[in-house]
Amino acid sequence: MTVFADIPHDEFVAAVRALALQLADDAWKPDFIIGIGRGGLAPAVYLSHATGLPMLSVDYSSQVKDFADEPLVKLAKRSQAGERLLFLDDINDSGRTIAHLRGALQAAEARAGGIRFATLIDNVSSAEKVDYRARTIDRTTNKDWFVFPWEAVAPAQSLVEDAAAVPERIA
Repeated sequence: MTVFADIPHDEFVAAVRALALQLADDAWKPDFIIGIGRGGLAPAVYLSHATGLPMLSVDYSSQVKDFADEPLVKLAKRSQAGERLLFLDDINDSGRTIAHLRGALQAAEARAGGIRFATLIDNVSSAEKVDYRARTIDRTTNKDWFVFPWEAVAPAQSLVEDAAAVPERIA
């Protein structure tokens, strides 16, 4: 049975603040925070406010090319011009989203040193690694389905269906 783990708003804010502190302590400074749609959009808005950095977005979850791949080409060009881009998502679970984004950015010849990734929750057994994280889990032992504050308004059936769509994460 799926365990739905609600993340309270104050815990979410604390995670954003933890990421902001990591960025403040690092010599690498992003020029933009890039929210990855859909789960990374709300965290990106909060992190933008916490750091004072401007925010842009890409939409990977909809699989609509005009809102995913084309903006990545534009962002790759910005990195070629020397800008540093921090991509932010809610969770690095399997690594599929980050792998797709990295591959598309690399194909568009993004400057490697100009791209980094951050997540609120990072699965240490993911195929992809992130540069910044607020919390780590290990999906080999933790099968909870995390419900972030912006997902709390979704119908319960929608959460059940989302979780069921990726049974390897919750089984």
